[in-house]
Amino acid sequence: MSAQRSPKFFYLILTLMIVVTSAFIAAVPAQAAGIGTWSSTGSMATARQYHSATLLSDGKVLVAGGGSSSGILASAELYDPAVGTWSSTGSMATARHTHSATLLPDGKVLVAGGYGSSGYLSSAELYDPTSGSWSSTGSMATARYAHSATLLHDSKVLVAGGGNDSGALSSAELYDPASGTWSTTGSMATARNLHSATLLPSGKVLVAGGSRSVNYLSSAELYDPTSGSWSSTGSMATARQYHSATLLPGGKVLVAGGYGSSGYLSSAELYDPAVGTWSSTGSMNSARYDHSATLLPDGKVLVAGGYANGSSILASAELYNARMQLFLPFITR
Repeated sequence: MSAQRSPKFFYLILTLMIVVTSAFIAAVPAQAAGIGTWSSTGSMATARQYHSATLLSDGKVLVAGGGSSSGILASAELYDPAVGTWSSTGSMATARHTHSATLLPDGKVLVAGGYGSSGYLSSAELYDPTSGSWSSTGSMATARYAHSATLLHDSKVLVAGGGNDSGALSSAELYDPASGTWSTTGSMATARNLHSATLLPSGKVLVAGGSRSVNYLSSAELYDPTSGSWSSTGSMATARQYHSATLLPGGKVLVAGGYGSSGYLSSAELYDPAVGTWSSTGSMNSARYDHSATLLPDGKVLVAGGYANGSSILASAELYNARMQLFLPFITR
């Protein structure tokens, strides 16, 4: 016959379990769990902001244009994640900042619009990574900067919003790589610039944040390429512009940094397309806006450059690790 345990015995066991669990949690650093952590990597040769960054087919990252203390840039450089260093490549025909850059199915990169020495730009050009050179292509119907550009499943490129002398834009247009020409499509519900746009696995495009006049936006909307129309979705917790947005391997979207009503932001949040809502994640080491963010082949996100507190243009870069290992033990010996 087994002895009956007293309530004090069960209370003692429960207390011991709580103490051990608490000690274990305290012993597991965030870096070991791989939860929303960042680490430094090599710096660019040229400090720049308002630039673009594009992951190429060979795994390298093309950074092009932008602005610096010396003016508007036409230069470009390549980041090699295998060694964490940067090298120079061919310069664009037109110096520009706050433009868009999109990797096309043939491996070339489409750069469109932006702001240059002549003002707002409608021109576009193509980068060929095999030769490291640029060539011209068709111009957009509307000159714009601070817009978004997204490669759709049908290989066309959706350009949405932005701004020019008329203010923030709600209009959108499509680029056809086969003909090198542009055509109009449905307009967004909210005029916005300095926003982000991300192609979701469903084929829809998530547009989030940005600004209109003097108002920072937390709202988001979805573009449906089958109908050419837009619909609303959940809003971010923090209104922001000049932020980055990256589709993670799990299907969620990482939004990081930017500028809002409280100033420069280091915070980040995740959008879940399955439910249309947002949740918080780890913050960056440095508050920054108008930086670039690129998903690397290993699943990490490279954040580079941007603008920081005061008047600092950043050359620094950091990596976001999205792997979740919350329930795995970490044992030191």
